Amino acid sequence: MSATETLIAAAEAHSAHNYHPLPVVVATAEGAWMTDVEGRRYLDLLAGYSALNFGHGNRRLVEAARAQLERVTLTSRAFYHDRFAAFCQELAELCGMEMVLPMNTGAEAVETAVKTARKWGYRVKGVPWEMAKIVVAADNFHGRTTTVISFSTDREARADFGPYTPGFEIVPYGDVAAMRSAVTENTVAVLLEPIQGEAGVVVPPEGYLPAVRELTREREVLFVADEIQSGLGRTGRTFACEHEGVVPDMYVLGKALGGGIVPVSAVVADAEVLGVFRPGEHGSTFGGNPLACAVALEVLAMLRTGEFQERSAELGAFLHGELAGLKESGQVTQVRGRGLWAGLDIAPSLGTGREVAERLLERGVLVKDTHGSTIRVAPPLVISRKDLEWGLEQLRTVLGA
Repeated sequence: MSATETLIAAAEAHSAHNYHPLPVVVATAEGAWMTDVEGRRYLDLLAGYSALNFGHGNRRLVEAARAQLERVTLTSRAFYHDRFAAFCQELAELCGMEMVLPMNTGAEAVETAVKTARKWGYRVKGVPWEMAKIVVAADNFHGRTTTVISFSTDREARADFGPYTPGFEIVPYGDVAAMRSAVTENTVAVLLEPIQGEAGVVVPPEGYLPAVRELTREREVLFVADEIQSGLGRTGRTFACEHEGVVPDMYVLGKALGGGIVPVSAVVADAEVLGVFRPGEHGSTFGGNPLACAVALEVLAMLRTGEFQERSAELGAFLHGELAGLKESGQVTQVRGRGLWAGLDIAPSLGTGREVAERLLERGVLVKDTHGSTIRVAPPLVISRKDLEWGLEQLRTVLGA
């Protein structure tokens, strides 16, 4: 057996089968490229589901982490540490808001947003106890905790994990009329992805987000934007909501905030919203730890220049122009997305999304399928145009375009 086969066999024997990885074992990575244990190189067009917006082994982020590793990595929130205030202040300023509640994973941040919205509903809006409702969109992906799957429409995510958490209303994504009908006097929040990532990089109809923003203001409801995948430069703006001039009441952030080095997530809102918490009501041992704050502070410094947002917009325009050609040729039935983020529905005659991903793997390109026929393209924002062109050339070859 090869080293790859041996390591995959060991992983399959001793780890739970909650993922179905492509048959590649990565050993090292730099920028937009990964190298496996056999020495083969692969162009990464997934970027850790946007956790690696700034590329593998980004020197600025690695140096920030290394410097902090030699100082202090964890205090717990039982004490202050010297990176915490700067992280909270700078992230709040980036979002144009007042307060930050740091966590670790995206799912934790979504759970935190749910708790925040409910507590705000009872303490500020005056919703009767245990009557708070949150409206969400069908085909959403906000994580896989028990509460989050309770408002998922993905059968695989929900099956065999009940009983489910009540308090959620699911409406079709992009349907303003359905949203308006679902919002009642007991609704405390509308929770949406401004672009649905796991669903296949689904962009809502133009005007949808502004209409939701107007509705939530009109009904005294919090608009919560899950920008865990779409935020921090991925779509060509700092936040995907910006494409339609929308500012939510609450951002839910994660993935790229940790630079692909440590898990960092956060809920960001004004004091009227996050100010409802009192000591002991919510927390995390690792949330806002010194190492996480040091890395995230460097991420924020990189985002403040605007260069990564501009790069995503420019290369994204090229990417979508090239992908439009695949649709015209019939190899792809639909192309969706913004910036350096795209979902492609593969023509059924050419195979499933998984089969296309496996064929791309053989040609040195890594992507990931979703929902049977769709593959997602989301390279690190540091990718060169030359490398992106090469990756697209491999895609055209695999599809026979």
